[in-house]
Amino acid sequence: MSSDEDFSLVMDPSKSTLEEIKASIANFKKKHEQLLQEQKELVASRDDQQEMVEKFRQRIDKLTQSEEEDQNTYKENIAKEKAKLNLLKQEDPELMRKIDKVKAILKEEEAQNRHLKQQTDVFTAVPERKVVFMGSTGNAVDTQTFEMEPSIFYPMEEGTALITFEEEVVAGKILEMKKHKVDLGAECSITVEARPVQLMVPRLVEIDSDVCPQRVLISNLPKMDSETLLSKLEIHFSKSRNGGGEVDYCEMMFDSWTVVVTFVGSSIAKRLTDTEYHEVELQQKKHKVRVTPFLNGNITNLQTKMSVCPRTVLLTGIPEVMEQETLQDLLEIHFQKSANGGGEIEAFLYNPLGQHASALFGGMSQTGEKD
Repeated sequence: MSSDEDFSLVMDPSKSTLEEIKASIANFKKKHEQLLQEQKELVASRDDQQEMVEKFRQRIDKLTQSEEEDQNTYKENIAKEKAKLNLLKQEDPELMRKIDKVKAILKEEEAQNRHLKQQTDVFTAVPERKVVFMGSTGNAVDTQTFEMEPSIFYPMEEGTALITFEEEVVAGKILEMKKHKVDLGAECSITVEARPVQLMVPRLVEIDSDVCPQRVLISNLPKMDSETLLSKLEIHFSKSRNGGGEVDYCEMMFDSWTVVVTFVGSSIAKRLTDTEYHEVELQQKKHKVRVTPFLNGNITNLQTKMSVCPRTVLLTGIPEVMEQETLQDLLEIHFQKSANGGGEIEAFLYNPLGQHASALFGGMSQTGEKD
């Protein structure tokens, strides 16, 4: 409502008629009603805006609370991740050490695998030996055994003798009697003592082998003079056109009729074994020989045990009363007689006073020994 309308309520009765005044009053009522309606609408609008403001305020409070919770959660996660990172930083050196250790183990395993492969290649290239079927069969076994006959040197003391009987029971009787009076004739006798012979023998032998870089083993050789054979092989394998080189020495292995050739250089052996078969001028004709790697063996584990010889007896306390051969014959005759508890003698060795001797025991087995 304008200022003009406010002043229009005060009218001069002298200038306005009653009808005009009524009309004016009705008009003002209408306007008043409109103002009241507008006031209601404004109040309603204000209430709506206040309600909306309250909703926005509540929403802001929720958003603020949610943001605070998110920040707290974020801080907790950051703290956890930092703790994990610190833990990883602490574990990192340990992991690196473990990785280095595993790498070292893998390196050793690879080296061992290469060594085993080399050994396998060698074992598949062993010298060939001709065999013949003799017409008999035996039960198959799951494992293969490697047998060897040891040679054991037994140092003998002065004034002692070793007697090996053909039967174990005889040696047992001699040991049970222990003291023996030996008649030497002319009312002369000596008393000797029988003792068991104990030898230190191998119980377990483990050998680690590797390929020798300077040696080769030559097999499939013809039977001929050994000196001539060695000379021919040395000349052949010393020539570079035959794949060889400077030869240090040649050695004949008579038990298997093979030859070991040692070169000065370290690459010649590998070159020859890669070819394997070589034609060599022997006995005025070409002969195909086989060249295989030579293995060096080192004992890595040796376990021994004391073993009593079942057929051998040691006699001690033998004085030097006559010549060695005569006294030895008298002792042997005494222990051959069954009346003295003796029996058939396989071997006899006497070491008189003032002398040094060693007995060689070979072919040890579970059933006996071979002197």
